[in-house]
Amino acid sequence: MPSSKSARQAIMRLTEETGTGAIVDLGCGWGNLVIPLALKYPHRQIVGYELSIMPWLTAVIVKKILRLKNLKLYRQDFLKSDWSAAEVIVCYLYPGGMDSIKNKIESEESDIRFVVSNNFALPSHQPDKTIRLNDFYNSPVYLYQLKSTR
Repeated sequence: MPSSKSARQAIMRLTEETGTGAIVDLGCGWGNLVIPLALKYPHRQIVGYELSIMPWLTAVIVKKILRLKNLKLYRQDFLKSDWSAAEVIVCYLYPGGMDSIKNKIESEESDIRFVVSNNFALPSHQPDKTIRLNDFYNSPVYLYQLKSTR
């Protein structure tokens, strides 16, 4: 399910507070977030993971058209991928998916300092910032700082 335009804007705002490290989008779909991120942050590495062929292929084509050298797109399960170079995770997952990423972050060595999540909370963590969207559900977008900044 793609993030709404207002959710993508909130995520973009929150990533401004995450330094200069690599941003990884878990389930990047059609590229509606990773492509604007790559355009906004040309000096940051942006990585997207997507399993579905058509959304992934569409994002790859747009990446090539726009010549986004800082964007890497992988068609694979993000839970089986290497997050060791990531500093920021962005996601719009269901509660079970949030449990899975929490477990992966806690069980592996990584430099992940921030998680930005659309709508679903990261279990056992308190958000450092929450933006409430002006939509029917007053949906939250959360920013979590996992490690202190260097």
